[in-house]
Amino acid sequence: MTAMRSFIAVFLLILAASLLYAEQHQDVLNDEEVNQLRATALEPLKRLPLFVDFARVRLDKVQQAHADPKLADREHELHERLQDFMDVYDELNDNIDTYADRNDDIRKALKVIIDADTEFDAKLRALQTPQATGPDARQYAFLLQTAQEAVESSAQDHRQLLAEQEEAAKNKKGEKKH
Repeated sequence: MTAMRSFIAVFLLILAASLLYAEQHQDVLNDEEVNQLRATALEPLKRLPLFVDFARVRLDKVQQAHADPKLADREHELHERLQDFMDVYDELNDNIDTYADRNDDIRKALKVIIDADTEFDAKLRALQTPQATGPDARQYAFLLQTAQEAVESSAQDHRQLLAEQEEAAKNKKGEKKH
């Protein structure tokens, strides 16, 4: 009975957090993405790769804007699209922290995330600051640098967490043998 109550409490907490996230970030995530996250609230191995996919879509939009010299108000668009990427990537990291704190085994998802970190880092490095000198160009350059640093730092954290979880899984296997 206590286990069932705990399960329900955890489920309701995750559902509430998902709804709160969706409300706060509705301008970043579309309705379909929000629904996908709700459906995977208790399944970190499905939920975390969704965030990777959502971040990838946002970063692709940054690359498209960067490649389009005819884009009106280009620097502002680059800044906004890069901010969207960062918002989703930050939420990915928040979810990783939540699942790690609960001691969920997220090794499979972490491998996908680490591959994505490498991809994201390469894509961010390929984006150069626009030649404009206006305030939006400076903000974009700062945000790009911040995004690169965040991805680099997070990649290290993700690799470390994977190593910790691999070690914990080995120890758990060793305990079962005895």
